[in-house]
Amino acid sequence: MRVVVALGGNALLKRGEPMTAEVQRANVRRAASALAGLTRRHDIVVAHGNGPQVGLLALQASAYKDVAPYPLDILGAESVGMIGYLVEQELANALAPGTKLATLLTQIEVDPNDPAFARPEKPIGPVYDDTEAAKVRRSHGWPLVEETDGRWRRVVPSPLPKRITQIETIRLLVDCGVTVICAGGGGIPVIRDRAGDLVGVEAVIDKDRAAGLLAEQLGADAFLMLTDVEAVYEDWGTPGQRPIRHVRPDRIDAAAFPAGSMGPKVEAACLFAARPGRMAGIGRLEDAAAILEGRAGTLIS
Repeated sequence: MRVVVALGGNALLKRGEPMTAEVQRANVRRAASALAGLTRRHDIVVAHGNGPQVGLLALQASAYKDVAPYPLDILGAESVGMIGYLVEQELANALAPGTKLATLLTQIEVDPNDPAFARPEKPIGPVYDDTEAAKVRRSHGWPLVEETDGRWRRVVPSPLPKRITQIETIRLLVDCGVTVICAGGGGIPVIRDRAGDLVGVEAVIDKDRAAGLLAEQLGADAFLMLTDVEAVYEDWGTPGQRPIRHVRPDRIDAAAFPAGSMGPKVEAACLFAARPGRMAGIGRLEDAAAILEGRAGTLIS
């Protein structure tokens, strides 16, 4: 079975943990142990998030005033390279010697006319007070949003992924028995300029939507989104909350779930599982094998 696995941010950093290299490696080691069992039985392709890491790079970059801030696509590439290195190394340590692994920095085309570019909503980077926010607006022209009283953050667009530029390369590697780590951080968003060349854009692609596109274009049998939540819940946060164990894609509405967390996961799962014979699962990292077997998490098929 060919399985695309999307690792949530908890694979590298759990809530409340310090963002040190040691903590992130320890978490990746646990994630690799959970994935190793799947890798022995199935052909898996691994995608992952990069939110905390690219935010940290933006914070570090803001401390260096001698050059203009690096573009977000370059910061994304830096963070994805770091995470891919950790995931590949720890998977290699968890699997049999000689297991074939490769990490691919992945560019994903977006539509330059995507409506998201007209309404940036994804927070990124440092938090500014009123005075700092005014300076940032003047010097960089970034759109900012007030998160709390007098505290501001930059926001960037989150366009839909349209085409994975290296999909044929990924498919070739997978067909040759290579476990590929790719589409990290939702992929690096790029567009075609007037000359037809690829250029990066200041945006963030949702990692679950990008991983769903990857699963679709690879012809995967299953698509798993692994996080730190047991399952998708109805009436989340109320006394009547209850996990959804199995549902058809036409019987669940992604709009009923928070847009900043579970909504994109449900949407990506429903899009992938709309065709007969394919399934999508959402649940905890440590339950990966059980979700695939329908014994844990939420199964959409």
